[in-house]
Amino acid sequence: MSRRNLAWLLGIAAVALLGLTVSYSAPPREKDKNYELVRLMVDVLDEVDHKYVKELDPDRKRKLVEDMINGGLEHLDPHSNFIAAHDYKQFNRQSKGKFGGVGIHIRLDRQGSGALIVESPMVGSPAYEAGVLAGDLIVKIDGKSTDSMRMNEAVDMIMGDPGTPVTLTVLHEGSRETVDLEMKRAEIEMQCVMGDLRKADNPKEWDFIIDKDNKLAYIRLTTFTETSPAELKAALEQAKKDGMRGLVLDLRSNPGGLLKAAVDISNYFLEDGRIVSTKGRDQKEEIYDAEPKKNLLTAHDCPLVVLVNRYSASASEIVSAALQDHKRAVIVGERSFGKGSVQNVIEMENHQSALKLTTASYWRPSGKNIHRFPDSTEKQEWGVQPNPGFEVKLTDEERIAYARGRAKRDVVYGKSTPPESAKAKTDKDAKPYVDKVLDRALEHLRGEVQKAAAGRGLPLTVPS
Repeated sequence: MSRRNLAWLLGIAAVALLGLTVSYSAPPREKDKNYELVRLMVDVLDEVDHKYVKELDPDRKRKLVEDMINGGLEHLDPHSNFIAAHDYKQFNRQSKGKFGGVGIHIRLDRQGSGALIVESPMVGSPAYEAGVLAGDLIVKIDGKSTDSMRMNEAVDMIMGDPGTPVTLTVLHEGSRETVDLEMKRAEIEMQCVMGDLRKADNPKEWDFIIDKDNKLAYIRLTTFTETSPAELKAALEQAKKDGMRGLVLDLRSNPGGLLKAAVDISNYFLEDGRIVSTKGRDQKEEIYDAEPKKNLLTAHDCPLVVLVNRYSASASEIVSAALQDHKRAVIVGERSFGKGSVQNVIEMENHQSALKLTTASYWRPSGKNIHRFPDSTEKQEWGVQPNPGFEVKLTDEERIAYARGRAKRDVVYGKSTPPESAKAKTDKDAKPYVDKVLDRALEHLRGEVQKAAAGRGLPLTVPS
């Protein structure tokens, strides 16, 4: 099979390749026009190749063509683009939700030396077991210095086939001497379902009950991958075992992902009715309805609140819109991003690269528009609006404080860090952390739980 199509709803990264693809299926007159356009591009490239002031090496020539293609696709819409071979590998890792590696989150120190820093090891990963700690500087990878090393190069060197060895030379915080940590790569599953705080006795697991008195659960979903529905299902089942009586589903800053994942997750909370429909230029409208057998949590089980913000996009908007239209959930936060278009990923060059092309738009159950067009105004209908009375506006300072506080609470310091020391660091970092949006959601849920308890003649609980 020369290509496969995936319904991908993220807006990530040709005209020549597109022209060639179209030319084989177009009518004769359109073929002639497409051949003319491809010929023009080939002629331009030939002139550059032979007459540019400096000779171009193959890599730079390839980059020139890719830039020409993406430059043209940008004029179609912000979400259509050509994905080069290296980027396509990363794209596939993100959509599948797993890859071969050692299990660390890394970043470049852009404010200082540009060094490669470990943000956090993943609990139970090869890096965690080998003794990699949050804050470590990665000095070498398999003996090669990381000085001036680009992030992509470092990632490529650290990742690899499960079972293969790799050695990271790191400098622990407060230490003057480096240490070589040998480990074997494994299949790493990206965790896209999280809670607010990790369990004290097992940092690999999250404590999903955020309000112990009222048994209110909090679950964050960071992206929609192939593994997201299964992860969320496991989290919901754990929360139910722990006595969940109300749920906050946090989709803030979730950029989207796979359409299928969005449909499956919506179905967890809906017993019937429309979830979403997609409409394209030359394709029949596709309708996705809830299937009763896939439902996991009914309105009778517990009330539901969904959190969104200006960075909640695409698949996040499908879920929040479906739950809002069916009055299954109250939406709290601020209006979502407004991305109502579907991209098909069309593999090219023998599965080495891909064209991500907008082929359809999606519509919420109410039939209302989600997409924010370039000329859309604030007064027009787009995105997902919070329910009346549940909009929570943040200042820029509050938004930054939330992002920093949330990131610090997610850090795992490392296996060799005593639990009490890690907890002290987390508590110290978390003191200034205030989440006004979550507080508003919990306030609403407490009221709903109290009303439900009173209606059933159950004992009332007191908000803590």
